[in-house]
Amino acid sequence: MAAGKGTRMKSSLPKVMHPVGGRPMVMQVVDACLGAGCRRVVAVVGYQQELVRGALAGYGDKVAFAVQAEQLGTGHAVKCTESLLSGPDAPREVFILAGDGPLIRPETLTKVLERHRSTGAAATLATSVIDDPTGYGRIVRDSAGRFVSIVEHKNCTPAQLAIREVNPSYYCFDTRALFAALADLKPNAASGEYYITDVPAKLMAAGQRVEVIEAVPPEDVLSINTPEELAKVDAIYRARHAAHAVSGAAR
Repeated sequence: MAAGKGTRMKSSLPKVMHPVGGRPMVMQVVDACLGAGCRRVVAVVGYQQELVRGALAGYGDKVAFAVQAEQLGTGHAVKCTESLLSGPDAPREVFILAGDGPLIRPETLTKVLERHRSTGAAATLATSVIDDPTGYGRIVRDSAGRFVSIVEHKNCTPAQLAIREVNPSYYCFDTRALFAALADLKPNAASGEYYITDVPAKLMAAGQRVEVIEAVPPEDVLSINTPEELAKVDAIYRARHAAHAVSGAAR
C-alpha cells in the first residue's frame, strides 16, 4: 500500500518516496517481497502516483499498479487491487504490506507464508512484541492464547493499552477469502473508512481459521511519521546492510 500522503513528514513527497539507504523506501518493501519468492507485486498508488510509478519502473512487469483515487482506508486500498488479483491466474495467497516499512525482511515473509500454508489458514498475521506499543494496534487474544481481534490504539481499553504485542501490518491472506470478506466490509463508524484490520476477525466470525505468529523483530516495527524517525530508520538500514556486506566479503 503506497497511496498515502504522509502529512507529518513536512514534505510534499508521498511518504513512501522518502529515501532509506539512498532509495525510496517503497523499493525496500518490493525487494523483500521478491526476495521471499513473490511472482508479482501490486503497488496501490494514489497521491502523486507518477512519482511512485517512476521509482518502481525498473522492476518491469514484476510490479503492477492499482489506483486508489480516494483515501478511504486500508481495506479500500486492498479492494482496489481485486481486478489484478482475480481470475484463473490469480495467486492462491497474497501478502498485504505497508509501503512505508523498509526494514522488512524476506525471511519474515517466508516464515509467515510457511505458517499460513501449513495450517490452512484464511489469514495469517505476523506480530511483534515491543517495549513501547504506543500508537500501534494491539493483538487481543483469549485466555487460551488464540487470536480475537486487532484493536487500534485509540480504541483500546486501559487493559488493552497494556498489551505489548502489536500489529505491524504484515498479513498473508487466502486471496478468495480476502476479497469475499472485503465485499461486505463495513466502514468504521467514526472515520467512514474501511480497515483491513477488521478482516481477520470477520473471517473468524465466518468460521475460518486465522493464525498469528510472533515473527517480526522489534527493530523492524519502527514507524516513520516524522523526519526524525526517517533518519533513525535510515541509520538502522544502512548499518544492517553494511554488516551484511562485511559478512559476505568474509565468506
